[in-house]
Amino acid sequence: MKNIVEPIKDRKHIEEIEEYLKSYSKRNQLIFALGVNTGLRISDILALDISDVKNKTYVEIRERKTGKYKRFPLNNKLKKLIREYLRYREQIYSFGEGEPLFVGKKHCRLNRSQVYRFLNEACNKLNININCGTHTLRKSFGYFFYKQYNDIALLQKILNHSSPSITLRYIGIDQETIDISYNNFEL
Repeated sequence: MKNIVEPIKDRKHIEEIEEYLKSYSKRNQLIFALGVNTGLRISDILALDISDVKNKTYVEIRERKTGKYKRFPLNNKLKKLIREYLRYREQIYSFGEGEPLFVGKKHCRLNRSQVYRFLNEACNKLNININCGTHTLRKSFGYFFYKQYNDIALLQKILNHSSPSITLRYIGIDQETIDISYNNFEL
């Protein structure tokens, strides 16, 4: 079987990872928070420029994978984290609004392997035993969105999936539902 990354299915783990990342890097905390609060692919998160989010209520992008236009609101938590991150980053060096939102030490746009490393490090340090990758953020968003709203059609639209069954499998609900039904079935 392929090595498929999983969603984080425990809200406590989401909070622990975010706190861990915050203690080391406001940048990494914001990347994580954007992923689990918006469901964006990591390629779309890393493609954001400062002008895409600074003083914005909504973010408008063209998805890199699909080429589709996407518009979504920033929740209060994300607006606050963005303000804090930009204030912190401005203290280190001045920047233009057309610059990448997330950069590494050499001020180049961050890449997905760097995000993969810090996510895996956080999960390992916190003993969160899931197959973690950059797609874990998007899958975690999907899992918690579905748990909160129980609206697979809306989630399918948000994630741009072609069918509800793909969305359910993507967020790990199919197997979980089967397991629960087996555990609760007795004759």
